[in-house]
Amino acid sequence: MPKDTFFNLPEDKRQRIIDAAIDEFAQRSFHDARITAIVDTAGIAKGSFYQYFKDKKDLFKYIIGLIAEKKIEYVNEDMMRHMQDYSFFQLLRELYLSAFRFAKENQRLLSIGIQLLSSPDLYYEIIGEHRNTSIEFYARLLEKGMAAGELDPSIDVAVAARILAGLSYSMVDLIYEDGKLDFDDMAIVDQMLYVVENGIKRQPQRRQSGM
Repeated sequence: MPKDTFFNLPEDKRQRIIDAAIDEFAQRSFHDARITAIVDTAGIAKGSFYQYFKDKKDLFKYIIGLIAEKKIEYVNEDMMRHMQDYSFFQLLRELYLSAFRFAKENQRLLSIGIQLLSSPDLYYEIIGEHRNTSIEFYARLLEKGMAAGELDPSIDVAVAARILAGLSYSMVDLIYEDGKLDFDDMAIVDQMLYVVENGIKRQPQRRQSGM
């Protein structure tokens, strides 16, 4: 987290630093990103940087946190419009569609996410720090589905929320497996949602009519 001195800065100066960091991290991997470029763009002395942040990783994690907050706000707002109209599983699918729309509408932020994926150790470190937020989000979604009578009431919400959060991170790995991102292809998401809704146990074949 940034130091108190950063939060005590005037809002416009804080925003300059944030914008400069986003520009740099969107263009270069975390390891290649340059503090000198960030401070030059922001118009601050390099020595001042260390009055606001412990190091480059401290700043990078802060930027990732801001992106996560913005994405959650976007997704929540998007989903609220469909909350009363969609079933649990329709809403779950809309969650991924909304996340895809957010990515397409925020290319600079998407670039930072892609750069993060190129540093697996850092990716899993940061994802771990945001894991509880995801689990809490899915827990609220599950509770809504259970209250509506759509889900098995014997399900342990805490366990199911962890599973769904883990699946969402696995989706990122699958979507980026070939090094490309296609946010118009929901095939992988639909496969995952099919497993969530139907399980992995083989279902008995239905009798055909007339037999």
